[in-house]
Amino acid sequence: MKKQIWVALGLAVMLSGCSNTVSYGDAQGVETVNVDFGSTDLQKIAADMVDSMMSSGSVAMLTKGQRPIVFVESIKNKTSEHIDTESITDTISTKMLNSGKFRFVDMNRVDAVRKQLQFQNDDQLVDQRSAVKFGKMVGAQYMLYGNLSSIVKNGSDVKDVYYKMTMRLMDLKTGLIEWADETEIRKDEKKSFFGL
Repeated sequence: MKKQIWVALGLAVMLSGCSNTVSYGDAQGVETVNVDFGSTDLQKIAADMVDSMMSSGSVAMLTKGQRPIVFVESIKNKTSEHIDTESITDTISTKMLNSGKFRFVDMNRVDAVRKQLQFQNDDQLVDQRSAVKFGKMVGAQYMLYGNLSSIVKNGSDVKDVYYKMTMRLMDLKTGLIEWADETEIRKDEKKSFFGL
């Protein structure tokens, strides 16, 4: 009996020593767990791109006295790792919208809007005086698009990762590029042996 109690106590001590601790961190703080693309990289890229666009002379001319309508194409991931580029796209478009200088159409929701309009216009349950009619949506004047690429180099004791984000704003009527810029990030990870 004593042996079973000691085994149970020993097991309880071991299990309590293996518990995980979870805590909240600063969402804007620098994240340096490894050299993979992370939250700090997303925030830097979005801030750099939007700041560049807002300080551009050509964009100042486009937004003078009006709020152009923009369609944002999802950022293309040309890296070797899985990166949620939709999150980058969302952050950039949110910052642009909150600047008060642009309006957006969301092409990712066209099918859902079409289904809702179909329901409103064809279903007997909807009062036709309140139904939104087809053909009333506004088209985009500009398209914002970009690519995220990377170069990864491995040495015997170091891993170097270089990220480059390129973005462009195109006038859909003329095909002219009204703004373009790039931002870069380089991260190094030193490999240590035996905890040194």
